[in-house]
Amino acid sequence: MTAIQNLLEEVARIGKEHPSVPPLRQVEPFDHFFRDGGTLDESNLDRRDGACTRREVLSRFLLLNAVLDQGPDITGVRQLLVDVTNELYRREVRFLHRPLAFFEDLGIGIEQILEKHSSVSAVRAEIWARENLSKASRYNLFMDNSRQVLSYAVFRWGVPLALPLLLEREAEGEHKSTALLDYLERWESAERMSEQLKDNPRYGLGKAIGDKACHLLAKWLVATWHLSRRSGPSWGPFSFEVPYDSNAGRVLWRTGYFLAWATEEAYRRAGVIQPGKGKGGKHYLRVTNIRGLPVARALPQDLRKAYDEVVINHLRTHKRPPRQVEVHRIQHAILLLSSSGLGVAELDDGLIHIGTRYCKNHEQPACSECPIGHLCEGHARRPVLIADYRT
Repeated sequence: MTAIQNLLEEVARIGKEHPSVPPLRQVEPFDHFFRDGGTLDESNLDRRDGACTRREVLSRFLLLNAVLDQGPDITGVRQLLVDVTNELYRREVRFLHRPLAFFEDLGIGIEQILEKHSSVSAVRAEIWARENLSKASRYNLFMDNSRQVLSYAVFRWGVPLALPLLLEREAEGEHKSTALLDYLERWESAERMSEQLKDNPRYGLGKAIGDKACHLLAKWLVATWHLSRRSGPSWGPFSFEVPYDSNAGRVLWRTGYFLAWATEEAYRRAGVIQPGKGKGGKHYLRVTNIRGLPVARALPQDLRKAYDEVVINHLRTHKRPPRQVEVHRIQHAILLLSSSGLGVAELDDGLIHIGTRYCKNHEQPACSECPIGHLCEGHARRPVLIADYRT
């Protein structure tokens, strides 16, 4: 258990030093939200900025960013969003303050998405191809290998913009200026909020957003930018799940973390490991399928108690101690017991930094340069964990 705790703490420390932060400072409509030193002016977040509060406008942008962040190149996706936002606001298409404007001027939006995609590609395609042992011609930020900008604009941009539009129409008085935040914060925990963001029968974004993106928004609202007005454990650093994506899955598999909790066969049965379905005929790791997989070992009493504390009082997914401990939540308990003061947000940022900089999704990851190489089971003892699996 000591080795696992050391691994998580080291990844979280790296995340604290290298946070994966959307570049809000580059967004021109937010320029006056920041102090001269570049830090967000949190004391004035509830100040009105046109029809909305600053806190609300930032939350709308981050929701859109979370949906788009499901693309293949985080840096490129975020730059695309910043560039398109800046250009639309220069043309008075104030779609964050007035979401209907995006649909009214859809042609301008599509034009700018195409134009800015080309400019981002000119900068990022060769870099992305080199880092991923791929071809620059395959660089595409529209997701799902789509080349149709209309579908991308309406589905990936339109759905997260339609939510505040609908909520604003239904709100009354001053609540119109905080319509999205009021909705998000009505739930008993940040984790419950993330579930409703996708699955709510009336307001859920459905297939337009993945579980990872829902948890990413929770992380940004609660821990990164401190936009949430709620307090207490259920809106604190352990109140949302890790936004598991391919980077997280790859790092946690190769380091041996996942195998500390369940057997390879258990991961195969759950569809987390899909033999022969990865790049080059390697085994494919689909980390999103890990949800609900039970830990197959007895836990020390203090760790089990911490796990129950997490699911009952932080995530609020249970009313009483559950019968089984689930793999995708066990890191919460370990960090809760830790004296490091680090939480889920720092852990996720560390997984992103390591996964995008060192633990590449190919046969030549930069293991010798990786800051957790000395803690990695795949690098130190079982190279098959690196050689035979892709995400």
